Amino acid sequence: MSRTLRIGLLGCGTVGTGILRLLHDNASMIEGRLGGHIEITRIAVRDPKKVRDQVVSPRIVTDDAMNVVRDPQIDIVVEVMGGLEPAGSLLRAALEQGKHVVTANKALLAEKGDELLQKAEAGGVDLYFEAAVAGGIPIIRVLREALASDRIVALRGIVNGTSNYILSRMADDSLEFAEALKAAQEAGYAEADPTLDISGGDAQHKLAILATMAFGAKVHPSEILREGIETITQIDMRFAERFGYVIKSLAIARALPDGALDLRVHPTLVPEGSVLANVSGALNAVEVEGAMVGSCLFSGLGAGALPTATSVVSDIVDVGRNLLINAHGRVPSRSFRGEALRDFPVRDPGEQICRFYLHFSAADEPGVLAKIAGVLGEQKVSIDQMVQEGQGTSDKPVSVVILTHHAPARAVYEALSTIDALKPLIMAPSRAIRIEG
Repeated sequence: MSRTLRIGLLGCGTVGTGILRLLHDNASMIEGRLGGHIEITRIAVRDPKKVRDQVVSPRIVTDDAMNVVRDPQIDIVVEVMGGLEPAGSLLRAALEQGKHVVTANKALLAEKGDELLQKAEAGGVDLYFEAAVAGGIPIIRVLREALASDRIVALRGIVNGTSNYILSRMADDSLEFAEALKAAQEAGYAEADPTLDISGGDAQHKLAILATMAFGAKVHPSEILREGIETITQIDMRFAERFGYVIKSLAIARALPDGALDLRVHPTLVPEGSVLANVSGALNAVEVEGAMVGSCLFSGLGAGALPTATSVVSDIVDVGRNLLINAHGRVPSRSFRGEALRDFPVRDPGEQICRFYLHFSAADEPGVLAKIAGVLGEQKVSIDQMVQEGQGTSDKPVSVVILTHHAPARAVYEALSTIDALKPLIMAPSRAIRIEG
């Protein structure tokens, strides 16, 4: 059976243009795999008069997005606008009219995905979102299909290319954070306002989606511990290397023996010989651990017009295949059927037990190390290694770095709070970074 699948495209920025380019350049191959032709029928944009790539036909461009959604000829609505609104209202309307949806909108899925996916399941239509996590890496398909027979034990990964690029430049080129951020913006890897990326908010959204796919859990981003990379310094980079580690911003999800989930996004010291330590620049990587299959690594470009467009168009092909044989909802969009999803308890981050890297800016005076060690001891935080570097002055501190043995996070942070109050012996806020592996 061969027919034309008509697409309504919401948004035509970098990713939207990439979708059009991909459909144009790979048209015959895609048609051969699908068994049908894909036609972009309508494109909704904010400014129809804006000069665009020649692959965008002005004839089908409009600023009335709802009119595109309500067009009875359109089979699949593809959303690459981003943001919660008006994207949320548009996709609700599309699903209520029985249209299939493909989206790359991680924030919308993380915040409102349960509502939208319930509408899709109730209406017997597909809602696919491969491009919402890790760009061109097919991690959603892996969790939804390839590992459908296995029990996922854990996953961890680098899912924000901006943060990874910044930390890589800091490590490789000895840049301070502000310099590396500027380089990321100049290279097009960071937005003018990079807050969502460097604060961990973007990775937090993605981890909420991955946790649902991996464990069948209803997870809201607010349940996930989030720490950004803004406070990481060149000093931390140098000490991490000295101890045999690399600093990466990781998204981590683990199923715990008591039935709870451990969900975290934060900078992490990872052993320099590990696979994730060697994922550099704007690359993404996700390591999935299955009870039967063991550890699997998936790596590639996590952003950019064509990698993201590849995932979007692959979703269009999947939905199109379902359309052509009338098999909607055959594969649950969230890996688990809606009735199988449940609320998992999320472990209090303070209860996490791990090793820590601690950095103190201390006055170069006798007894300071003893006071720091004493406070840690009171909280039963055991010291593995301690290093003091530099020779301080009355207004210039020395760096005191400690690697701890395994300790509860709450005890570590309570100790830091007490130590930071030891002014003027402690001359700047202390830093704590978790150690993985």
